[in-house]
Amino acid sequence: MHIALVVDDYDEAIEFYVNKLKFDLIEDTYQAEQNKRWVVVAPPNSTGTALLLAKASKPRQKAFIGDQAGGRVFLFLSTDDFWRDYEHMVSIGIRFIRPPAQQDYGTVAVFEDLYGNLWDLLQLNEDHPMMLRTRD
Repeated sequence: MHIALVVDDYDEAIEFYVNKLKFDLIEDTYQAEQNKRWVVVAPPNSTGTALLLAKASKPRQKAFIGDQAGGRVFLFLSTDDFWRDYEHMVSIGIRFIRPPAQQDYGTVAVFEDLYGNLWDLLQLNEDHPMMLRTRD
């Protein structure tokens, strides 16, 4: 599954997702007929989910940069070691707007991407239905 994320600039988005969040750059292909790039990144070890970094090309699209979900958490970055990833992200300047908290479902904190979209950094409990599903 690809999820389109509207960005202002391909290269600054690649810098953030690949160099800061350590996503893999899957594809960066120029499409001459549309004068745009097809840029796909994915979290390490992802099996099927990826972000299409889609540069805004119209004023209406630009208005959604950083606010694709109207101020709600938009995307969820799962981890197998919450504190390792949280501490790394803080050390490189990722801005967390909600501190880590232990919830019934796992450990979570909310951070902003380079444009202000909200993400959960999330480590689900071993008995969470999504964790059980991945073991099947």
